[in-house]
Amino acid sequence: MRIVTRPDFDGIVCVVLIQEAEKSTRPVLWASPDDMQRGLVDIQPGDIIANLPYNPNCALWFDHHYSNQIRHPVNGLFEIAPSAAGLVYQYYRDRIQKDYSTLIAETDKIDSANLSLNEILTPEKYPYVLLSMTIQDHVLADAPYWDRVVSLLKKHDIDTILHDQAVQKRCQTVIQENRDYRDLLEKHTTLEKQIAISDFRDLDIMPYGNRFLVYSMFPEATVSVKIGFEDASKKVVVVKVGRSILNRNCRVNVGQMLSYFGGGGHKGAGSCKFPTADSDKNLGRIIGILKENEPEGSIVVKVRRQDQDRRGVQDRRKSGPGSAPKEGMPEKRKGERRRDQEQRRDWKRATKWKSIKITL
Repeated sequence: MRIVTRPDFDGIVCVVLIQEAEKSTRPVLWASPDDMQRGLVDIQPGDIIANLPYNPNCALWFDHHYSNQIRHPVNGLFEIAPSAAGLVYQYYRDRIQKDYSTLIAETDKIDSANLSLNEILTPEKYPYVLLSMTIQDHVLADAPYWDRVVSLLKKHDIDTILHDQAVQKRCQTVIQENRDYRDLLEKHTTLEKQIAISDFRDLDIMPYGNRFLVYSMFPEATVSVKIGFEDASKKVVVVKVGRSILNRNCRVNVGQMLSYFGGGGHKGAGSCKFPTADSDKNLGRIIGILKENEPEGSIVVKVRRQDQDRRGVQDRRKSGPGSAPKEGMPEKRKGERRRDQEQRRDWKRATKWKSIKITL
């Protein structure tokens, strides 16, 4: 069986567990969620997908992202959970001899962003947090390093891993990158209502660093929006949205919201990308939704209507579709329309999906 996963810390721990349970020796296929959603990853019969969107060709699927839910059962396990690795561990518990409970607890904490202020400001004092920051999924040439971390986690404790020469070098680089990233955040971030907006579009490539740092620098913010170009061609804009883990007053389901813009993620964090030509329109809608801060499951996302398309209630009643009663039928009143669950034209209501536990 071949393992297909994304190169973040959660994905790496998924590989550790699946390889031990399945005794798999085939090279891991590292893939991005965006490529999976666009059908660019060659999923073959027998593949095990973890921490990525579902593909019907796979033999097993493990995931925990809100936006990746499907409505039919498949082999594997899906739940809204702190990490995909925790689900893999739950599924294979009887086939894994080594005790990985500490690793799973740390992965749950890191992937669900359940970190303290000290862990945000000084990750070098917290071994698992620092190790997770050395896994940077935007650098595809790092695949040999990802494989190395998998091998180290299977054989050694965290203190031994951090003394590995390759890991130690990465940790030193990450610590310096975080210092530089703080300076970039100060220069490029503005606070708009309760939203910390970091716009890096005047740079050729979006910078990377401690993604939680912005919350400590802007404690008034309940959510952050990070904007930048995918590459130096500047043809595609990448947007990353995250609820603050220090000021927990954002009620928007981020993964659900971004799914309307071709992306997805968790309730608390997610990303999407779109052509630069569409960026002003889409960013305006995303920031508008975050400003409204509606509770999860009740967000109304404008699909095609623009502000200039708005009409008064009387105008909609006069000219809207279905406004004129059919011959012999009484005109519906407002309360009756609600009971019939009619929706306004060109609007789509996002509903809260229930978690589905999927087992063999």
